[in-house]
Amino acid sequence: MSSDADRDGDARPGPGRAQRDHWERTYGAHPGMYGDEPSAPAVRAAEVFLALGARNVLELGAGHGRDALFFARSGLTVTAADFSPAGLDQLGARATADGLSDRVTTAVVDVRDPLPFADASVDAVFAHMLLCMALSTEEIHSLVAEVRRVLRPGGTFVYTVRHTGDAHYGAGTGHGDDIWEHGGFAVHFFSRALVDALVEGWTLDEVIAFEEGDLPRRLWRVTQTRR
Repeated sequence: MSSDADRDGDARPGPGRAQRDHWERTYGAHPGMYGDEPSAPAVRAAEVFLALGARNVLELGAGHGRDALFFARSGLTVTAADFSPAGLDQLGARATADGLSDRVTTAVVDVRDPLPFADASVDAVFAHMLLCMALSTEEIHSLVAEVRRVLRPGGTFVYTVRHTGDAHYGAGTGHGDDIWEHGGFAVHFFSRALVDALVEGWTLDEVIAFEEGDLPRRLWRVTQTRR
C-alpha cells in the first residue's frame, strides 16, 4: 500500500516537499542512523498497547524501523508507514534478516494525504516525532482525524512532539505556524493548546514531558483513546 499523490510534483505550500527529499537523502546517506535500540516512547507505547490487548499497530513515520521492529519482537503485527522509500527499504531488509517479515508490512505514505487504510482497521497507532514535522496546523488536525478513522473504537494513539519549551523553538529559519527549520530539519513545535485542540472525539489519557538526545530535545508523549 502506498500513497503516490506527490511523487511527481507537489504544489502544496510550505516546506513539506523539501523535507521529504531531505529525509530521503539523509536515510540514503546514513543507513540505520538512529541505531537498533527502540526509542523510550516506543517501549512505553508497547506496554500500553499490550496491556489493552492490541494485536496490530500502525506506526506513522517509521523511518528505518527501530521502533517498528521492536513492536514486532513484542508480539504485535506492524504496518510501518513513512514517506521515505529509502528508510522503508532498510526496515524491510532488517525485518527479513531478523525473521520478522511475517509481522511487518511497509507502506510509503505521505501523511498530508488521507491514510490508505480502512476504517476501524487497527488497534493502536504510534508516531514518534511525526506530528511535529513540517506539517501545518490544518494538516495536523486532518491527520489526527485520519488516525481516529482508522482506529477501532477504544483504540489508542500514542504520539510524541517537540514543544514550545524546546531550545530550538524560535531558532533558525521560521516558516510561520510555529514551524522552525534548524540544521536542515523543519519542526512544528507544539503548544499545549494545540495538544488540547486535537482531542475532540478522544479521551486524553496523559501528557508526559520528557527529554531526548544531546541538546536535549524537549518533548511531550501524548496518549489518547478513541471514544
